Amino acid sequence: MQCRQPSASEPAAEIVIGIDTNVLIRYIVQDEPRQSATATHFIETTLSGDEPGWIASIVLCEFVWVLEAAYQYARNPIAATLQRLFEVDRFRLESPSLAWRALDAYRAGADFADALLALGNEHAGCDYTATFDRGAARLRQARILTRPS
Repeated sequence: MQCRQPSASEPAAEIVIGIDTNVLIRYIVQDEPRQSATATHFIETTLSGDEPGWIASIVLCEFVWVLEAAYQYARNPIAATLQRLFEVDRFRLESPSLAWRALDAYRAGADFADALLALGNEHAGCDYTATFDRGAARLRQARILTRPS
């Protein structure tokens, strides 16, 4: 699925609304009364299976990072929240199968963004993802980049 507007020659496609990370954060965390209420109203009344919210892969990465770094949420609650977002009919993911696989890797201890990146590169036909990040290099799809001998 792509988030796009149909051309004049195409039949009307479903309306899809892109969602920024901060809207999802306010909806989940409920920490800023005005924005949280606005985000909740938008997600629960504007979005639906017929008019879903589009969650780009970069938004998922930012979402996890913000929950971990700014809010000190633990891995299990973040994983459960991601799973719920993935299952709700009012949301569409940019790459659903990759997001689910990255969630599995995250539950197994990988960094979510590293996993999504490495899995996306693999899906695109890359042999591996070169990295200096030792944590990312634990993923089967990644290799640590070392100085040539």
